Amino acid sequence: MDYSRYQHMRIEVGDDGVALVTLDRPEFLNATNAVLHRQLSEIWRDLEHDPAVKNIVVTGAGTAFSAGGDLSDIQGRAALGSGEQFEAMANLLKEAQDLVYAIINCDKVIISAINGVAVGAGLAVALMADISIIAEDARLTDGHLRLGVAAGDHAAMIWPLLCGMAKAKYYLLTSDFIDGKEAERIGLVSKAVPREEVLPSAMALARRLALGPQFAQRFTKRALNQWLRLGGVTSFDYSAALEIMGFFSPDPGEGARAIMERRPPEFPSAR
Repeated sequence: MDYSRYQHMRIEVGDDGVALVTLDRPEFLNATNAVLHRQLSEIWRDLEHDPAVKNIVVTGAGTAFSAGGDLSDIQGRAALGSGEQFEAMANLLKEAQDLVYAIINCDKVIISAINGVAVGAGLAVALMADISIIAEDARLTDGHLRLGVAAGDHAAMIWPLLCGMAKAKYYLLTSDFIDGKEAERIGLVSKAVPREEVLPSAMALARRLALGPQFAQRFTKRALNQWLRLGGVTSFDYSAALEIMGFFSPDPGEGARAIMERRPPEFPSAR
């Protein structure tokens, strides 16, 4: 399989059958620009169809896993004319859905090695993975409400299953950051380890699973993910559409400016 078309990801497939996917925009903390967002909706299908791949580890280059969406892209979409903006947001909605469903539908086990901050689409990858290993001092948040739109790219579907409705509502409505230790304590991730052990732990587990019964692993994942497919119908598609609708309000523009200027937002809808 030729992975050279992926601009912001490095894909290395070892002789052991473990594919290491590295989000590779370290100068931007691996934030997802338009290209990387699209690539994250496509890579899982290519890996699924690669006979050399038994399972997958995904991590970030440098000190971050992925620091959310590229705010310059968000502001660029806001500057488009109404027709162009609508088309851009419709495409973004499809990509967001494709990203989540491609991870669900990839039969091969995916392990996230969350080596640093994880926000936005990067967080969706980190938590939609079948097994998630995080640095104890890494910080994550679903930052949608910080931006001024609904939590729509994965959270309404999977957070209540992982950590319960009470914790899901608290963290999704506040956008408070959670460190790795707390994320493990509430069940949001599989395991928290010291930062230097994150990728070695994920790779060791992937190699262990690569020696196991492949059909049994994939059938088990497929069966468990029926819960997520139900969640897709009942909450994910709905939440994703509501998120996109929110981008047509004045709040996200102010949210993006406030994040870039490192100040509290003054959302128009709160005045």
